[in-house]
Amino acid sequence: MQAARILPPTPKQVDYARHIAARLGASIPADKISDRAALSGWIGEHQARLNSSTQRKTDGRATSRQVAFAERIARAKRRAIPDECFRDAGLMSAWISSNR
Repeated sequence: MQAARILPPTPKQVDYARHIAARLGASIPADKISDRAALSGWIGEHQARLNSSTQRKTDGRATSRQVAFAERIARAKRRAIPDECFRDAGLMSAWISSNR
């Protein structure tokens, strides 16, 4: 029986892991950076922390990127964005989806 072959991570996977590490102030263990499956597991564990820290910063409000995108759609379609969408990222996301 052959031993399982360890695949190296893809360049995009490494870039994304480094992005997460930089945002969280974490480091990627050496044994994880050279193994695709191990790095994928590390990303999965730390991605949840990244998402929760991002949500805390916005306090549930629409992000600046959402607002900018919604404003481009609103100008193109000559529609107004409801005020409540600016206070709730979920509502803004729904408005964007329904007006694309």
